[in-house]
Amino acid sequence: MIQFAVLGYGTVGSGVVEVFFRNRESLEKKAGVPLGLKYILDVREFPDSPYKDLFVKDFDTILNDASVGVVAEVIGGVEPALTFTKACLERGKSVVTSNKELVAQHGAELLAIARANNVNYLFEASVGGGIPIIRPLHSCLAANRIEEVIGILNGTTNFILTKMFREGMSFESALALAQRLGYAERDPAADVEGHDACRKICILASLAFGEHVYPHDVSAEGITKITSEDVAYAASCGCVIKLIGAARRGEGGKRMTAYVAPAFINRETQLGTIDDVFNGILVRGDATGDVVFYGKGAGKLPTASAVVSDMIACAKADGSSASMSWKPSQGGNVAPQGDHVTAMYLRCRAFETNALEEAVKIFGKVKALSRPDKPTNEAAFITPALTEREIDDVCGKLAAAGIDILGKIRVLADQ
Repeated sequence: MIQFAVLGYGTVGSGVVEVFFRNRESLEKKAGVPLGLKYILDVREFPDSPYKDLFVKDFDTILNDASVGVVAEVIGGVEPALTFTKACLERGKSVVTSNKELVAQHGAELLAIARANNVNYLFEASVGGGIPIIRPLHSCLAANRIEEVIGILNGTTNFILTKMFREGMSFESALALAQRLGYAERDPAADVEGHDACRKICILASLAFGEHVYPHDVSAEGITKITSEDVAYAASCGCVIKLIGAARRGEGGKRMTAYVAPAFINRETQLGTIDDVFNGILVRGDATGDVVFYGKGAGKLPTASAVVSDMIACAKADGSSASMSWKPSQGGNVAPQGDHVTAMYLRCRAFETNALEEAVKIFGKVKALSRPDKPTNEAAFITPALTEREIDDVCGKLAAAGIDILGKIRVLADQ
């Protein structure tokens, strides 16, 4: 029998336990061996839980039990998750996790420790919740040279932006609704400031391009500055606004491009049609072309499903997966955000000059936008594709001409 242990009994941890016992019979058939869940680690008391006899408070109880072969780390955060994960791997126990922060910061290191001890470190649930993406990227698309990964990686922000578009809600009202429905935390900063999506794109970029990408190297901008005016201008040109995480392979020895930011996307494109709490991840390979993975990116049971699937994969594995890895790095492998080439939506206000005329003088050519009830001193337009450094320089010139920049959003034409 292969025994499992679960570290943490929060939303995901309780879901893991629920899915395991609900589907235990079918899981054992898939694994080909009897399975047991021996321990649940949590410092809290759960006297009314049907699994109350499984709870322990001392991690060493799990670490020192040789019968435990697979551990699910669903604590979250870096510590004590990092210490516990290292200890388990070094003791010859495979570890699976939903902990995107830990994988984004220490994935290369933990994968190396797993290989050195002939066990596995799997993290399907760390990106996309219940959407299969890590294993397909690693295995099913292995014949491809992955050129780009781009997607909607955060369901909370996608829900908020959808409400802003469909129902004309302000950002603040849509966020409050997301919190009431349980889609957003009381402190929503990780979602709305782009940190959650940043960790996810780092994991995907590391796996796709074979070298560790650190979150501190990736520019992350959230959705807190998006206004109803921006939404109206996007709609006027057939676009929606989505929070996008993207990573593109560097060519000719150049560093890769990676960022998280709001973007105008054509409503009819593959990512433009993804609404509400759903996520979509587009992988562009040199052989397959575009492949899109779609589904609920978070939630108790979808995420637990991915964790339990990794537990079964570890139970079936014969030693460590040598190919599930990427090289360590010292960082600095992502090009500066100023080098990124993009068209840009700008919303401006001027009191003593014509903002659109000034923009045409400086940019040469822009695509003017309109919206209902547009003030006479407001102008909105889409710039030609330039480096972000060049666009910032032009914005400085507009400011010097007495023009206020009220909104600034990237424009993606072909996603």
